[in-house]
Amino acid sequence: MKPSTVIAAVAAFAGSSDAFWRMVCKGRAGLARIDPLVSPGEVAQHVHSIHGSSGFSESATYDDVVNADCTSCAVTQDKSVYWHPSLYFKHDNGSFELVPQTGGMLAYYFLNPTPGQTGNITAFPQGFRMIAGDSLRRNYSIAGTSYTVADPEKSLWAQLGQTSQVDLAQRAIGFNCLNYAKAAEGSLYRHYLPTKDYLDANCANGVRFEMMFPSCWDGKNLDSPNHKSHVAYPDLVINGNCPSGYDVRLPGLFFETIWETDAFSGVNGEFVISNGDIQGFGYHADFIMGWPQDLLQQAVDTCTNESGEIADCPLFNIQSEQDQTSCQLKKLPAQLVKEAVTGIVGDTLPGGVAIQYGPQPATQVNPAPQTTTVDVPTVSYSPGTTATNSGSVLPGQVFKESSSSEAPTPSTTPEAASTPDAAASPAKPTFPTAAPASAPQDDGLPIVSTQYITNGNVVSEVVWKEAVVYITESEDVTVTVTVQQPTSSVQAVRKLRRGHGHDHFHRHLRHGRR
Repeated sequence: MKPSTVIAAVAAFAGSSDAFWRMVCKGRAGLARIDPLVSPGEVAQHVHSIHGSSGFSESATYDDVVNADCTSCAVTQDKSVYWHPSLYFKHDNGSFELVPQTGGMLAYYFLNPTPGQTGNITAFPQGFRMIAGDSLRRNYSIAGTSYTVADPEKSLWAQLGQTSQVDLAQRAIGFNCLNYAKAAEGSLYRHYLPTKDYLDANCANGVRFEMMFPSCWDGKNLDSPNHKSHVAYPDLVINGNCPSGYDVRLPGLFFETIWETDAFSGVNGEFVISNGDIQGFGYHADFIMGWPQDLLQQAVDTCTNESGEIADCPLFNIQSEQDQTSCQLKKLPAQLVKEAVTGIVGDTLPGGVAIQYGPQPATQVNPAPQTTTVDVPTVSYSPGTTATNSGSVLPGQVFKESSSSEAPTPSTTPEAASTPDAAASPAKPTFPTAAPASAPQDDGLPIVSTQYITNGNVVSEVVWKEAVVYITESEDVTVTVTVQQPTSSVQAVRKLRRGHGHDHFHRHLRHGRR
């Protein structure tokens, strides 16, 4: 693990934005086949990377996690548990090896109110639990689309009939190709894991796995049989309007985890998520609330500094990185104590999980190994810019907005999105790359990365350096996007102003971000 570099904040946002904070979890409390939601009281099917409370176990309750003696996250009062499947590399000789995980994880808490309202965010109640994603999914099924092309502009999703909960859940997953020599890709831009060849050629600094959780709640149930139906996504995934019956707004959780896929550059093999998924459609994540509820509500109401830094909230007691990384799970099921989950783990994934390809769903019970393979195409690399209705500062980057006069015509065969043949000739859309009006003078300091963040109607350029970030001059830009539909076209035009460069205080280890 590489030491973090402190980045100075040289400028703040102009204007207003929805509040958020980043829960830094530098430590990993455990790596084990434990999942008290899906497999309560027993060993789970696949390995998870576990962050947060040391009281987590195969049968953990709210009382178990909140009364634990430590957390692997930065705020000591947060005994929540954040967990997700791990990533392995399958070598050509058939052996599996755990991919190094950089810097723990980040859990963003977005405080995005219902449009037109303010101050209506309700803290997670005691006992609240939920899952985002579907471990058994092995295809991309949004009708009229293909996972080989980028999403249409968010403001058009409703008009294209793409705001069902099934659709939104698939767009809540992201695999961000990291290359600090280029502008950052947009968050949730690519909804599947790129091929090994693509990663070697383009993702010099690894891959950031991203998961957005639902933030609309039915206001009654702390959990549900599938751990999902008590919550729902707003119609723009991260923000927007909640569906009927889910009128209570919760903090919007967004997980970020970086995997060092670059450590295997030039090595023959393929990357496999611990649930036997090589395409990423079955990526998922879990959450057990472990805050004192009153404290969390106070934080939701008052910790609204636009920096997103937990240090800017006086309610939070922040512990050192050493304390975070030293917090470990207190107990494991007996059959897991000696299970190999790190380094070279053998000729199968832990638990004997088999690789299962789509388009049909995977099975929870591990089948016999399959010998077929599936080609996974890759959306061309493109830096994030801005999106209509974006209004929130997004992690890593923002949703993307097409600069072309026409977007690809929606397919009339939904099956094409999930079959291998549909990927034979992936489209390669182009997007605008925002650039500063004038380049800053060179001071000799190394640039870590550059990115652009939307704040209302202002697009800010972020230049990450070891100590200094320069402020660019403003420039007006007009962006037009047209989406052709079978019977009509919809055009959205907005004027953006590229404003002051800014930076955040915390750099998340290698990837030059908060």
